[in-house]
Amino acid sequence: MSAPPLLSIVVLSWNTRDLLMRCLECVRAVDPTLSREVIVVDNASSDDSVACVRKQFPEVRLIVNERNVGYAEGNNVGIRAARGSFVFLLNSDTEVAPDAPTRLVRFLEDDPWVGAVGAQLFNVDGSIQRACMRFPTLGVLFGFDTWFGKRWPLRAVIDRYFCSDFDHLSTRRVDQPPGAALMLRKSALTEVGLLDADLFLFFNDVELCRRLVARGYSIWFLAGARVVHHGGASTSRYGDFALEWHKNRARFYQRAYGPLGFGLAKCMTAWRALEEWWRTARRMTVAGERAAATAAIRRVVAEVWNDTGHGDPRVR
Repeated sequence: MSAPPLLSIVVLSWNTRDLLMRCLECVRAVDPTLSREVIVVDNASSDDSVACVRKQFPEVRLIVNERNVGYAEGNNVGIRAARGSFVFLLNSDTEVAPDAPTRLVRFLEDDPWVGAVGAQLFNVDGSIQRACMRFPTLGVLFGFDTWFGKRWPLRAVIDRYFCSDFDHLSTRRVDQPPGAALMLRKSALTEVGLLDADLFLFFNDVELCRRLVARGYSIWFLAGARVVHHGGASTSRYGDFALEWHKNRARFYQRAYGPLGFGLAKCMTAWRALEEWWRTARRMTVAGERAAATAAIRRVVAEVWNDTGHGDPRVR
């Protein structure tokens, strides 16, 4: 077997063929002096993503899951297969600049206590994608996506959570950089564990960042490491988006704040459902549509409320 590369680029894909092809074209154009391997993990796509990767990118190591195991475990599959000292988790709906991975690697090499560094994301139109956030607090739980968050003092809490004071034009230490293009130190992952597979789609990168910080590692955002991010290519197609988001949020708060956080998160899901019902289902004039909307809202609340969570967030 050849010597391990310095960098392992892990691209997770679920029914994103066209974007995946563009992503891999950009990865292929990355600085050729950077020692790397490329691993594509396909989460049981129903399009012909797998065939296209095999035909157009034979140099890529392709791992095909038999079922959609989610964002966290899908990336874990790639991380376990990675041989590099650094692992670059790259969404399939991204286009990485040729020098971006090298910049991120050099940043990690300069300080052994940097556990993760995120790239500078841009929208397709060239505008900055402000994606860094602070760790969620109980105040964020009360204010996010509810009536409370639009009023003082929780409005200030939500603004702080979304890093409204950061223009994303300079390099700085952050709590949670964008997970769409996140480079991790492999040895740090050996210490703290991989992404929490119980957080199927959401909050898994946040939870991992919390563990890294708790172990003494710093996390950074690197301006100049440019990546275009289309955004939502896979998650927007997921049928149970709302249910999974609320369930994953409650489990994250269980990890971060114990039974209190878990219970409060469930209560806020119920409150958000009430707001949604008041705005939509209640105002529908067709009885059948109103009944269907009400049933969907009730299903989300019931499944989140009955979820028991999980006791151990570590994934080895």
